[in-house]
Amino acid sequence: MADLERIRHSAAHILAAALKKLWPDIKLGIGPVIEEGFYYDIDSKHVFTPEDFPKIEKEMEEIIKKDEKFEKKILKKTEAKKLFKNDPYKSELIEDIEKRNEEISIYKTGEFVDLCHGPHVASSKEICAFKLLKISGSYWKGDAKNKQLQRIYGTAFVTKGELKEYQQRVEEAKKRDHRVLGEQLGLLMIHEYSPGAPFFLPKGTIVYQELIKFLREEYLKRGYKEVITPLLYNKKLWETSGHWEFYKDNMFHVEIEKEIFSLKPMNCPSHCLIYKHKLWSYKDLPLRIADFAPLHRNELSGTLTGLTRVRKFSQDDAHIFVTKDQLEEEMREFLAFEKDIYEKVFKFEYIISLGTRPEEYMGEKKLWDEAEKALENVLKEKNLPYTIKEKDGAFYGPKIDLKVKDSLGRAWQLGTMQLDFQLPSRFELTYEGTDGKKHVPIMIHRAILGSLERFIAILIEHFSGKFPLWLSPVQIVFATVADRHVPFAENLKKEFENAGLRAELDARSESIGKKVRDHQAMKINYVIVIGDKEMESGELAIRTRENKVVNLKKENFLEQVKKEIAERQC
Repeated sequence: MADLERIRHSAAHILAAALKKLWPDIKLGIGPVIEEGFYYDIDSKHVFTPEDFPKIEKEMEEIIKKDEKFEKKILKKTEAKKLFKNDPYKSELIEDIEKRNEEISIYKTGEFVDLCHGPHVASSKEICAFKLLKISGSYWKGDAKNKQLQRIYGTAFVTKGELKEYQQRVEEAKKRDHRVLGEQLGLLMIHEYSPGAPFFLPKGTIVYQELIKFLREEYLKRGYKEVITPLLYNKKLWETSGHWEFYKDNMFHVEIEKEIFSLKPMNCPSHCLIYKHKLWSYKDLPLRIADFAPLHRNELSGTLTGLTRVRKFSQDDAHIFVTKDQLEEEMREFLAFEKDIYEKVFKFEYIISLGTRPEEYMGEKKLWDEAEKALENVLKEKNLPYTIKEKDGAFYGPKIDLKVKDSLGRAWQLGTMQLDFQLPSRFELTYEGTDGKKHVPIMIHRAILGSLERFIAILIEHFSGKFPLWLSPVQIVFATVADRHVPFAENLKKEFENAGLRAELDARSESIGKKVRDHQAMKINYVIVIGDKEMESGELAIRTRENKVVNLKKENFLEQVKKEIAERQC
């Protein structure tokens, strides 16, 4: 049986064949495998909609039924250019392949031929469970200067049962969509006047600040120093760091007094300026600098999605300056930090990958090799399973990335640790070593939760809006049965607030049944009904989000919830 990646790659090929059969004049771009399926980019006068999917899927099924073989052939450049002379995108790809000094290969399936490096299944009959999903726009090669193509997404699985399970997960994900729940629960809003820059409403701000409070407590335990840094910098900073060469198009620029400034897309250069502000000895290192400053990246408008793809965001960002001897120990500390946060607090499973030197990079190959080896040594020492992602490192150094799996089994990129031998040299950073001489420190770029905006989106969908008590914007609601119960409930609310809890009073002239239903719809952790019985007995009637009712003395309940918050139970 073919593996999933081969099946999906082959399904993309079949999609292209079907599109070409139905709309012969279309021009084909690329059709790679992605995390949950595949896509194909096409240039077509016909504007595709989901209404076209049944027709396309039927044609794909016809091709599959023919049991067409996937036949590979290696071509010379002249042969390939001749074969794809009427395909501008394929012709451009052929030039790119030759520049990389790679072989040019095609795959033939029946009458359809595509430029492709493979691998594929042996024959089309091995593709037995596929589905087209959605359509979006995409610039050729991701460059806004190029033509915008249409992108058709699909997915494929080994069995129809797996495809059905996937479709069920997709339906469940729609119910948990953070954009929908975020609006319903009063957490956030998006406005056209500031695309890619979400508004956190009062309740959403509580979640945001609780996460930062939690991280600050963890930083205190681990020797981090928090700083506050500017948002706007002269382009000379970015020229020094190398970002002007490698990242300029992703930055927002503004002219001030005939000089170019940019909003910062990351904190690392500003932290280099902080380091350079004074002299350092090996005895002062490691220096761990943390920063929650807002960052801005010029993402294409078509890629912006709720909180998961934005232009303005903050990270739990930190940069650590170490000596070469301290490097591996600091990496061990990072992996232990991640483990504590992901496993102990949020109960996430996670997977690790090691990103190696990309095609465009700064610095000497020897330093890259040393850095990659150091990362691999620590992963092996900790006996942590990981995959190697070739050419996936940052332009300044290799990295370890961590993806968490949410309650629907989806993987999200969060934590990262990137080694950097380049920026400290470019900024001429030094420390005095044990030999009394000047040495260049190693810089570690590090994030645990990553973008706070993205992490909150993940939490909303992971918990389906039912935040654990310590993160909930409203933890307890006191709902009165009648007006005569309001003074008693008000005193209880004040007492709980004085104990550090976020409580509200619902004294509306509504039935208690409606009040309870309304608060359960808002995912409130505990709804406490206050009536004659509760006033007389001194016991609280506490209803949980799971609709269970328990009766507890006020003191016992207070002790219980304070413990739940202190332990940050999830």
